[in-house]
Amino acid sequence: MNKTSHLPVAVIGAGPIGLAAAAHLHRRKIPFEIFEASDDVAGNMRSWQHVPMFSPWRYNIDEAASELLKVNGWSAPRAEELPTGAQLIEKYLEPLAQIPAIASNLNLGSKVVGVSRSGIDKTRNQDRAELPFVVQVETAGQIKDIQVRAVIDASGTWHHPSPLGANGLPVNGEEVNQHKIFYGIPDVLGKHRSRYEGKNVVVIGGGHSAINALLELAELKQEFTDMRLTWLLRKASIDDAYGGLDADELPGRGKVGLAIKHLVDTGEISPITPFFTEEVTSVGKELEVSGLGPQGEQKVYGHEIVVATGLRPDLQMLREVRLDLDPGLECPSRLAPLIDPNLHSCGSVAPHGEAELRHPEKDFYIVGMKSYGRAPTFLLATGYEQVRSVVAGLAGDWEEASHVSLKLPETGVCGVPKAISPKSLAEEVNTNFQPHVSNNGDSVSDSCC
Repeated sequence: MNKTSHLPVAVIGAGPIGLAAAAHLHRRKIPFEIFEASDDVAGNMRSWQHVPMFSPWRYNIDEAASELLKVNGWSAPRAEELPTGAQLIEKYLEPLAQIPAIASNLNLGSKVVGVSRSGIDKTRNQDRAELPFVVQVETAGQIKDIQVRAVIDASGTWHHPSPLGANGLPVNGEEVNQHKIFYGIPDVLGKHRSRYEGKNVVVIGGGHSAINALLELAELKQEFTDMRLTWLLRKASIDDAYGGLDADELPGRGKVGLAIKHLVDTGEISPITPFFTEEVTSVGKELEVSGLGPQGEQKVYGHEIVVATGLRPDLQMLREVRLDLDPGLECPSRLAPLIDPNLHSCGSVAPHGEAELRHPEKDFYIVGMKSYGRAPTFLLATGYEQVRSVVAGLAGDWEEASHVSLKLPETGVCGVPKAISPKSLAEEVNTNFQPHVSNNGDSVSDSCC
């Protein structure tokens, strides 16, 4: 018997994918411990719990988790209803976390700050695969090393947003003006309302996070009619942000595209695309956002900026783990060709599981949104199939681990992008480039799904 077989599997993160992993481990009778940095389950999701999801319940519930819940008297929500993040937590994740089989192994307020092998660092080879992992956990200011047989990292990317710069770096003035910059999706109609009432707001980003922020800001603007909403995107055409509209296989997502298109068409929101931010400067009570736009060097103004330019994985805690990551996307190398936004459509993600998520470090896996690295096309259904396959592999059931199936709805969002960059934009500006305010053009990779 393997020296580590008596040890639990560590699951990092108690969001939808982490709790699904726990449900599959329970089903396989494999001991586990879940470590969640927040004081409640779904800590990342609570940051955007006010946002309606565009995928219905049937895509958002894991099969093993559903089975465990039903045994404990749970009734599933209606399959075609669209939950908010808060409803997903209240009606699914919290009941799942309260089941004794999960709750007894759930460690809240426990942040994983490091992962390694017992007694050796990243450079050592001898007996490496036979040694237990050490998960270093910070709880109430104290650090504790916990030995485990395997690690499933489902910690997500939500709290690691990308900065304003198209080059992946903060732009000049971004850090010093962060008190007027919000990363992600602010709760405009709820707890952040006073921050935006009557203010001019610049929203930067081309995906659904930016669109959700704009929809709530536009609703607030109905009350504060002097508000000015400016939308900066890096896409070649504003139409690329709308998605499949009526043709989208997820009606909720199609409605989001239709709503934002209407607001642009009626002048409630002023888009500028493509726009590449270069500097943020405080000018009186407003921020001046300077960059290269369709008319050359341009400046726009707002009291507040909302940044939704994508997310990236936190790899610092994995410094002592041997990873095989794609150099561009920072996702597992075997997964990269399946999800690369430079090459594929959001709805064309091929089924994938343990084999594609495998790293040189035996029995270590990154799953869920974090497995996608910087790619923006993740859906919960993808993560559920990932953990089903990974747990089957940890159980030694390689037939089930290799048998993966996944049918995702076409998004109509990502498509194959047109190559566009600040350099190519500058060249077009110098040859009478005209503003893209609607119609024409292919998608540029930004934040997408």
